Amino acid sequence: MPVTLLQKHAAQAIINIFETGTPRGDYAMVTLLPGDSGHLTYGRAQTTLGSGNLHLLVKAYCAAQDAAFADALEPFLGRLEAIDTSLDNDQLLRPLLARAGHDPVMQDTQDAFFDRLYWVPSTMAAQRLGLGDPLAMAVVYDSKVHGSWPRIRDRVIDAHGRPAQIGLRRWVELYVAARRAWLGGHSNQLLRRTVYRMDALAGLMDAGNWSLALPFTVRGQVVSADILGGRDLRVTAEDPAQRALRLTTPPMFGPDVEALQRALAERGWAINIDGVFDDGTRRCVIQFQDENGLVADGIAGPVTFSALDLS
Repeated sequence: MPVTLLQKHAAQAIINIFETGTPRGDYAMVTLLPGDSGHLTYGRAQTTLGSGNLHLLVKAYCAAQDAAFADALEPFLGRLEAIDTSLDNDQLLRPLLARAGHDPVMQDTQDAFFDRLYWVPSTMAAQRLGLGDPLAMAVVYDSKVHGSWPRIRDRVIDAHGRPAQIGLRRWVELYVAARRAWLGGHSNQLLRRTVYRMDALAGLMDAGNWSLALPFTVRGQVVSADILGGRDLRVTAEDPAQRALRLTTPPMFGPDVEALQRALAERGWAINIDGVFDDGTRRCVIQFQDENGLVADGIAGPVTFSALDLS
């Protein structure tokens, strides 16, 4: 049975609590934690400078009609695209982002952006494994937002098999346990402190609330129908967070570009597999996106990665 809109909002509320301490999310939150590879993070789902996604979010906002702070934020787009980490402590950008977070246009932009960036790929990833429970969706969504989904997914499959082999809910329980162990033993002390995310999800499983029936409580915050009637420790778990791949000068290069090129080649595209994101790679990405009903912008981000089964 498909996840209902209310169940989707309930799942997102759980991760909002993890990310910003409130079920509805804090659209204006600007965070910088020492040692976080994501660098400056912002918004309801705490997107990061280091991944390149903060640039895409601000760019989408500046392009939106009636964006109150577009003129003030546009001069930062180049530095955001270049992942200029000096922006971590920029005393002009940070208060601007905080003020923009109270603009209804920014809030609408974040809702649409985070759905595209995290919820849609989470849905695709869960469907590939046959996971349909709303709580299972929350587990996948948490890992997409926080990071490390492919790593722990593959580890659990290698150790225990696929969900259809051992039972869907049992697989999710094993996944949460494996991710807790990974976080708890991580070399980054900040990540070790985020095991509370897995404890909270395990608590909902122990209560048998796989449907996310309302109301329920997560980390002292009540998630209820009244709260969801409004708008819907934050360190990232990837080092660095999975970056959005696009045409730049000089061009992006690395194993992630090579993996993208191999995935496109396996699906029939004639492409050089050299690990360099050039014009040819961009054209192939656009063609793939267009043929699969995605936004054909030539930027390989989470939705494109999910469609290629790379995340």
